[in-house]
Amino acid sequence: MRIGAHVDQHDAVAQSLDMGATQAQVFLGDPQGWKGPQFTFPVAGSDDAAPEERAAALRDAAKATDLDLYVHAPYVINVASTNNRIRIPSRKLLQQMVTGAALVGAKGVIVHGGHVGKGDPLEVGFDNWRKAIEPLQSEVPVLIENTAGGDGAMARGLERVEQLWSVVAPAAEKAGVPLGFCFDTCHGWASGIPLETAAADVSAVVGSISLVHANNSRDTFGSGADRHASLTDGQIDPAVLVALVQAVGAPVICETHADAPRDVAWLEEQVGR
Repeated sequence: MRIGAHVDQHDAVAQSLDMGATQAQVFLGDPQGWKGPQFTFPVAGSDDAAPEERAAALRDAAKATDLDLYVHAPYVINVASTNNRIRIPSRKLLQQMVTGAALVGAKGVIVHGGHVGKGDPLEVGFDNWRKAIEPLQSEVPVLIENTAGGDGAMARGLERVEQLWSVVAPAAEKAGVPLGFCFDTCHGWASGIPLETAAADVSAVVGSISLVHANNSRDTFGSGADRHASLTDGQIDPAVLVALVQAVGAPVICETHADAPRDVAWLEEQVGR
């Protein structure tokens, strides 16, 4: 089982190796911005290397150290939105991110499910996802991630995920876009998905879980709050997280920031490799 953490792109390989990780998740630029991919990985002997050279350097360094890479799309992307000023740039940015992810040899691009505005029908958001997927050109799997809260959220809770999947899965198959699902344990807990049965329940909807974001939560079950905690320090029983990871059997990314090195080591000890 491959286990890793979210790390800084410019130092992704060194950070991952230092913590004994076998995979890494990075941003390709500002997670709160609308700019396209920005490659910051250093190229030996060249301070002014072109973006394509930096992307290739990251890809080659990861391959040389047997490190799998994942790209997390910017948080601002919301292809479900009914606001043209958000939805249309979101589609453009998603295309840019999957194209950039291919340049670094990423195994997948994680993107949040997004949401519609207050009072907007959920069905419109689901259909907007279809309209975003159908023209998308990607050789890298698009991994839709479940979210923690929000009345208009597309991927909050099992029922919403099922509604979204019934629309995007056929669209992706028609468009030839590889599609997968990223299950975030903190988000699932916050949205009211029982983690004891989540591996089976979610897989029954999406076919299989492609990636796990293993995070504890600072808040209570069903709170709707997206506040990650170290795997052994939050409101979720750590044994439940371990059992879920083992049941899913997919690669794992810890998004626990400063605690990530400790969490990666702890999780590897619990599940073995």
